[in-house]
Amino acid sequence: MYIQGFVVPVLPGKKEAYLAVAKDAGEMFRRYGALEIVEAFEDDIKPGTHTDFRKAVQAEDGEHIVFSWVVWPDKATCEKAASQMEADGQMEMPAEMPFAGPRLIYGGFTPIYTLGRGETA
Repeated sequence: MYIQGFVVPVLPGKKEAYLAVAKDAGEMFRRYGALEIVEAFEDDIKPGTHTDFRKAVQAEDGEHIVFSWVVWPDKATCEKAASQMEADGQMEMPAEMPFAGPRLIYGGFTPIYTLGRGETA
């Protein structure tokens, strides 16, 4: 499997708008081969001494953090999906963004250990 991970600062009062965007994106990712999409809204974000989720995205007053990931069968499927979504014009964002896009953190990860998904790496 291959994982894309995201930490997203959601603008004040935009939880429902973010959820709508996330659901649309999730359905799109599934059409292009994603196995699982998780969007988790902050519940227990503790301040850290040196860094934490809020500091990582330079969260501003009233913003909330979403921790999100997409599970793909493999990196090749993820990369092919990204190319296809862009070519198909599927990567367009809504006119009014419910999150601070320039402060979103994301990356791709190759699992080195899994438990509970029927495989170990």
